[in-house]
Amino acid sequence: MTLKPLHDRILIRPAQPEETSKGGIIIPDTAKEKPQRGEVVAIGEGKVSDDGKTIPMQVNTGDKVLYGKYSGTEVTVDDEDMLIMRESDIFAIIAG
Repeated sequence: MTLKPLHDRILIRPAQPEETSKGGIIIPDTAKEKPQRGEVVAIGEGKVSDDGKTIPMQVNTGDKVLYGKYSGTEVTVDDEDMLIMRESDIFAIIAG
C-alpha cells in the first residue's frame, strides 16, 4: 500500500527502542521508552497559507528527525507500525 500524507503531514518510521542500557543491562519490553527519533518516509505537499499559497515542507524523505514523545498518530502500513504527524510536531532534523 502506498500512503501519501496530505498538506503539512509527515509519515515517519520510528527508530527501534534500545534493547540494552549503556551498562549492558537488557531492558524488558514493558520498560522500554517510546522512541523520539525516526526516519521520514513520506511527506505532504505543504501547508496552505491564508492567502492560498502553499508553504513548502522543511523536511524531506529520508531525513532523520527528532519529535515529541507523544506526537503523532500510530498507523500500520504494510504490517509496519508508523507515525503520521504534522510538520510542526518535529523539533529538529538530525544531521549526519
